This record gives sequence, C-alpha cells and structure tokens, in this order.
Amino acid sequence: MTQAQSATFTHHGGRIDHAKRQYPDALQPWIDLSTGINPVAWAPSAPLTVDRASLPARDTLAALEAAAADYFDVARDRVAAVPGSEIALRLLPALGLGGPVRAVTPCYGTHVDIASETIRPDRLGAMDGTLLVANPNNPDGRLIAAETLLGLASDQARNGGWLVVDEAFADAIPGASVLPESRGADRLIVLRSFGKFFGLAGLRLGFVVAPPVVLARLRALLGDWPVSAEAIVWGTVAYRDDAWIAATRERIVRDARALDALLERHGMAASGACPLFRLAQVEDAPALFDRLARAGILVRPFADHPHWLRFGLPGTAEAWDRLEAALAQ
Repeated sequence: MTQAQSATFTHHGGRIDHAKRQYPDALQPWIDLSTGINPVAWAPSAPLTVDRASLPARDTLAALEAAAADYFDVARDRVAAVPGSEIALRLLPALGLGGPVRAVTPCYGTHVDIASETIRPDRLGAMDGTLLVANPNNPDGRLIAAETLLGLASDQARNGGWLVVDEAFADAIPGASVLPESRGADRLIVLRSFGKFFGLAGLRLGFVVAPPVVLARLRALLGDWPVSAEAIVWGTVAYRDDAWIAATRERIVRDARALDALLERHGMAASGACPLFRLAQVEDAPALFDRLARAGILVRPFADHPHWLRFGLPGTAEAWDRLEAALAQ
C-alpha cells in the first residue's frame, strides 16, 4: 500500500469505490470489512409503505423519536433525529456549548476533525469546555463503564463543561450505554447511530440525546425536515423489533468469537469489547492490507498506527471462506 493509498483508506472505512479504482483486478464482489457495520441488516417482516412524494409529517418524525427514546430508555423530549450521527458530530461546535472540544484518542477521524485538542485515555478527567469520548471506542473497542462516565459527566457539570459520549456502537453491548441511568443529566450529550447495529448505514439516521435547550439549537440548525421519509418509517419499525434486536446481539457475539479464532489461526491477536469489529496487531499491516485488497477484501488501516488493522464481521459463508483463504496465502 503506497502513501497515497494509505491516505485514502485511513480516515474512515467504507471506501469501496476507491478500492475498486486502486485494485481493478481484485476478486469480485468486494467484501467490505472496513466499517464495523452489521453485515446482516434488519429487514421488515412485511413490506413498508413510504410516502416519497410528500414532505415528512411532524407527527411521523415524533413517532420515530418516541420509538428511539423508548429503546434508549430516556425521556422523549430529550431525543432528536439527525441524518446520521456524523452530522451531529460536525455540528457540535455550532451548538454554543462554550470552550474547546477535546477528543479522547485513538478515535474516529471526525472526532479529530472537530476537536481543538486530542488527549490520551490516561488524561481522562474533568476539564473546561467539551470532552468528547466514544464508548465503546473505535477503533480499539475500549469500553468505559457507564457509571464511570456518569461520574465524569457530573464532574464536567461542576466544572462548567460538557461531556459528549458517542455511542455509535453501544447497541451491540447490553448495559454499555449511559442513558438508562443518566436521569436527565444537564451537561451530558449522547450521540447514537442507527445504521451500524441495524446494518442500514445508507438510510443516514442517527440521534442526539441532550437537554431540550440543546436540542432546540440543533433543530434550528437542521431545519423542519431533518431526516427522510424512508429513514422515519424504517427506523420507527426497527426500533420496535425486540425479537430481531435480541437475536442479533447473540449472533454478533458468536461471530466475533469466530473472527477472533480465525485471526488467531493466522498469527494475529485481536482485541476489543465491541463484537461488531476487532482490532488486530499485524507485523506488516500495509502488506496484509494490500494482499487482502487484491483478494477483494477491504479492511481498515491506520496512518498513526502502522501495525493495526481493523476487521469487521463477514456476513456470509462465502465471505468467511474468502477471508480465511486470503489470510492463509
């Protein structure tokens, strides 16, 4: 992998279009293991009716936010839908929270983009401004106990600051979220992603859980129709599908254990608490990235950590077999 190729793939996952251009002779179809998105997406048990001709009604948006609030176990007036948690991150500096934004590393590329400063996990503690932390973290899967984060939120409030917790992958780990015990903390903002756990990233749906005054600023920035009619209908039904949610949590844990075993068979130690992805230490990560790409498998490399590769879960038997074969070469 050249330096130019590395820059293409290290900011975030999902660059299949670039992979196809840079590896035109790769095996087809491509298998995207670079994002950590659930490869077995939620699907409705019966066809859903979506009115694509009309602007989404406020009542339908409220129903979506109510379904999400019930799923998150928070008050309904503290939830706002957004077109993906990425846009919520980008808008954080515009919400008038005051002070700098400090992101705990290693972290998402977007966290770095919006942060005034990055700090290491061992410096995690109350400070002025806004402290931004992902939990579970991406890419290393680090998990901080909810009670620890709630204590930090209280410390931030006493210090006049804010705590923002990016829970994009929290759906995969029961008990990981700070929300059920947050009890309306007045200096806590939580970001949630719909697409990662439900495997529907293309819908572009996420949520911000925050005090109503913050949500009012956010809604003013997003306007009257923040998410599509498609996202409203699909999200509302999916959040009520308790059986699928429970079965999926069990399945991804089994698949994560299988991925751990597969990587170990080929000399890689995998780590992380989030079952949707695994971070592997690799002696020559650029060479392995290149070999996998030539086999039509895209994983996630990291510019600042040249011995890291992150693997998402394969979604089919063919994908599992092709990954095993590529690693065995």
